[in-house]
Amino acid sequence: MLTPFKIAVPQDTLQGIRARIAQYPWGYMPDDGGWGYGTNLNFLKGLCKYWLEDYDWYKHESIINRFPQFVARLDGIDIHFIYEKGSGSSPKPLLLSHGWPGSIVEFLSIIEPLAHPERFGGNIEDAFDVIVPSLPGFGFSQRPLRPMGPRAIARIFNDLMTKELGYTSYIAQGGDWGSAISSWLGYEHFLNCKAIHINFFAMRHIEGPQTSEEELWASKIDLDQALEGGYRLLQETRPQTLSYAMDDSPVGVAAWIIEKFHAWSDIDTDDLEAVHSKDILITNIMIYLVTRTFNSASWIYFGRREEGGRLLGTKERRVEIPTGIAEFPREILAWPPRSYAERLFNITHWTKMPRGGHFPAMEQPHLLIEDIRKFARTVSL
Repeated sequence: MLTPFKIAVPQDTLQGIRARIAQYPWGYMPDDGGWGYGTNLNFLKGLCKYWLEDYDWYKHESIINRFPQFVARLDGIDIHFIYEKGSGSSPKPLLLSHGWPGSIVEFLSIIEPLAHPERFGGNIEDAFDVIVPSLPGFGFSQRPLRPMGPRAIARIFNDLMTKELGYTSYIAQGGDWGSAISSWLGYEHFLNCKAIHINFFAMRHIEGPQTSEEELWASKIDLDQALEGGYRLLQETRPQTLSYAMDDSPVGVAAWIIEKFHAWSDIDTDDLEAVHSKDILITNIMIYLVTRTFNSASWIYFGRREEGGRLLGTKERRVEIPTGIAEFPREILAWPPRSYAERLFNITHWTKMPRGGHFPAMEQPHLLIEDIRKFARTVSL
């Protein structure tokens, strides 16, 4: 049963967030003048000044509320989702799954073009029914009773698509955690999920690298992540401890999230606003704050560890449904050699993009939209 939903954040909640930002003791925070120690002090102070003086939550709440939203009860959890029905007589169902430190905000600029291409100079035959859930424990979806990883979330999302929305077949797309969820949908729920499109290589083969080229890639991954993996280790082992501090500090949550948008986006000269406006950055942060879900959102890392980590597939079995890949050049983890990827996926489409990083729906929405359309044209549902 679907229950209509509208976001309606109380004014008292917003005032509490503003008060804690205004009271933050900036004088105790040293700065090296750059981003080398983490989130840059001057940038964060400027963001918070804008947050207090110019940012309007209700403007962005109304933008989200323009899309039809619902809540469905699945596996004992209320799952929130945007549901934009596409134009034309036969739009293809498309499930978009976000990641961390993102939210449904990641997809706001691509939902309407995907659902209604004719409004943007496209072909109505490329239209999708677009379904964008908040992951369990993220944003306006209820948190599970205990940590839940992407494999379990895939099962819930398949139930959403089939049991609640009535689709017998659909396409799944995602980056970050959305890529892992889509991979599990393709591996375990292929009777309904008929194709996946991913822009992040989240999974690893159980047999590991098999060639010298693959070994070199694996070594590069380890080297690249030496200074980037601290957040992940903490969130997959002791998420609760971190959350005590974050629950009481909007500035702390902003710093934790902004660091990743800076490190993972395709930017030059540290100009984060070249690809992400202050309004979008703050709105994404606010989703965590107004719902108080920083804690439960970090649980997904713990849940994946309990599920067995990144491993997917066997020597005899892989994701056999058609798989499309959009490779953006400034992704945080380098894409593997095709020989490795094809032991995990039946790759029928692979596009090397000219620009873009970890958040392509926000950084390069037109490139991502066109690649999803191009891949979907090859898929029969």
